[in-house]
Amino acid sequence: MDIHFEPITEKNRAKALTLHTAPGQEGFVESVAQCLSEADRRKSWRPVAICDKDTMVGFAMYGYFWEYLPFGRVWLDRLLIDAQFQGRGYATAALALLIDRLKGEYNCRKIYLSVIDGNATAVKLYRRFGFEFNGKKDIHGEKIMVKHL
Repeated sequence: MDIHFEPITEKNRAKALTLHTAPGQEGFVESVAQCLSEADRRKSWRPVAICDKDTMVGFAMYGYFWEYLPFGRVWLDRLLIDAQFQGRGYATAALALLIDRLKGEYNCRKIYLSVIDGNATAVKLYRRFGFEFNGKKDIHGEKIMVKHL
């Protein structure tokens, strides 16, 4: 496995739009199209392709938001492994690299994310990496998890 990230550009956008969740996972994460539309409107978002060598296996989106006073917040907002690549360890590998990337890029003390009720697989993964629920919900009603660095 040779996991790395590539920014979403006009060259790889069409390929990214073909990524999707497995049956039964609909609603656990927004579609890539929704994410890219949001990133087009708000430049704080950083959409990236998750690649194994030359193969795009997933998608992630993160960003820094200053409006959360007093220090702002770093959000790991999306993590999606395409249905055909699930169960191979890509989410675990990508999450480890994403955490390192966010620490390096933002020099942050906390990373925030949110999960939809019922997404037990994601919660289990995030907990393995030290994320814990903080008792709050985001603007969409999803439960917020925080990792203290």
